[in-house]
Amino acid sequence: MPVLRSVNVGRPKNVAWRGRTVHTGAWKHPVGGPAMARRLNIDGDGQGDLNGHGGEQRAVLVYQVQSYEYWQRFFGREDLSYGMFGENLTVDGLPDDEVCVGDRYRVGEAEFEVTQPRVTCYRVGLRLGEPELPALLVSHHRPGFYMRVIAEGHIQAGDQIVKTGTGPGALSVADADALLYLPGRDPDKLRVALQIPALSPGWQDSFRDLLAAADGDSTAATPPPGTEPAPRLGPAWPAFRELRVTKVVPESANVSSIYLAAADGTALPAARAGQYLTLRIAGAGQPAPVRSYSLSSAPDAGTYRISVKQEPHGVASSYLNRDLRPGAVLDVAAPRGDFVLADGTGPVLLISAGIGVTPVLAMLHRLATSHSDRDIWWLYGARGPQEHPFAAEAHALLASLPHAREHVFYSATDGRLSKDKLFALDVPTDASAYICGPASFMTDMRDALSAAGVDPARIHTELFGALASINPGLTGQAARSPHQPPGPAGTGPMVTFARSGITTRFGGAGRSLLELADACDVPTRWSCRSGVCHTCVTPLLSGQVRYAPDPLEPPADGQVLICCAQPDTDIVLDM
Repeated sequence: MPVLRSVNVGRPKNVAWRGRTVHTGAWKHPVGGPAMARRLNIDGDGQGDLNGHGGEQRAVLVYQVQSYEYWQRFFGREDLSYGMFGENLTVDGLPDDEVCVGDRYRVGEAEFEVTQPRVTCYRVGLRLGEPELPALLVSHHRPGFYMRVIAEGHIQAGDQIVKTGTGPGALSVADADALLYLPGRDPDKLRVALQIPALSPGWQDSFRDLLAAADGDSTAATPPPGTEPAPRLGPAWPAFRELRVTKVVPESANVSSIYLAAADGTALPAARAGQYLTLRIAGAGQPAPVRSYSLSSAPDAGTYRISVKQEPHGVASSYLNRDLRPGAVLDVAAPRGDFVLADGTGPVLLISAGIGVTPVLAMLHRLATSHSDRDIWWLYGARGPQEHPFAAEAHALLASLPHAREHVFYSATDGRLSKDKLFALDVPTDASAYICGPASFMTDMRDALSAAGVDPARIHTELFGALASINPGLTGQAARSPHQPPGPAGTGPMVTFARSGITTRFGGAGRSLLELADACDVPTRWSCRSGVCHTCVTPLLSGQVRYAPDPLEPPADGQVLICCAQPDTDIVLDM
């Protein structure tokens, strides 16, 4: 019969790591005598990052004595002691390939239910000094598992573990873990997993997304005329493509539009309303700066238009506004971006300020092209008429739509578009909102819409520059603008972080692209740092990479897992 060998607890603490500070509860230690298992924790225990660990569904982490013995042999170590894998309960028995999600067990006075495998996280590797451990736990099918507490009570080492219930579907912990993290997943097993009530909501959401993606691969359909095209499985073309400049048109005192077409005269692929292009602008300097600009034209016009505001010290924007001429050729990556107009019949709020007008103008073009009868609100803020690009164009598009309203705010005369002004407009609360402009403006508009009763899930914002970081457990990090990495310059291929405007040479044996981004203070998104979780997946606009170690599941074409990748050639990353 399975037996509880050790109860382990530990309060979160700050741990130094690579010049940073990680707040983590991974340091667990055995306790003597009885311990109280409660709904959220065992007494004396805690988690440092509640987004990924802890909570009712992950109250107790279980790991097996047999897995300790396995890793002792694998690493050739004799210093592994109970609690080092971050587990609360070290057990003799209950192997991951036999325990199933939804199984219930009584231990001492308490009863538990299995909810999910371990969250794959870099901190278990940090605790043991084995950075690749998160990937190894998955690939060797020894993750361990979480349980929720059904009945609170005292437990202690030596208690027998009695099975009191069997989960429906017979989905083992090892199978569930592989279903999320490993390739070759079976859609039928995903459906089985979604029928298990005990499976934690987070894993249900992940499996639901995987099943939708699997079903979508075989059910693609041609959209009805006038509706938004279905999302592409990948970019319209790989890497960069040469496009010819056909026109450069001033739109206001400091904004010019650049019209782009295929050199051979063929129609360019349709974009989605709200997407952007990434340009490599050789004429603006060496190395050629790489910048991203929203499309401002009708998404299916067969040509592209971007509109660029000239910044006071902007090398790329100055060149595009002052020096670029028709006939020039630019290297352009295919349209990308998730800030896109969704299909629907409800009201639409298109809210922008300054050059933030460009993606919502493309959305307005889409609505006009489809002769939409939706209730459309156009809210725009600028300093004054001289800095109001596309005023006549937007007004004409709105006039062609039967249920459109236009509200323009000039800060020099009317006062800027603010929370109070938006709130006073009495916008429909069942609307979908699309907001673009300076960060503070987007925050104010989001807050105002939420306060007015608009569902936050329907409020979408475009972020110029790098995406917000996902760095679980890091604490006390001062925000810094991206910069060249410290120390001697690298000697490897050129790496360009397109959204952050940084180009630098790769250097350092054994380093990853993620580590280079960290050194440049480019905002990064990661969790496992070992090629498992795909949190770090990033569009690769051009170039080739290699992996060390190999990820457990390769990313889709045109994407890269930066946590375990190094450049083979000069590359451009959309980050």
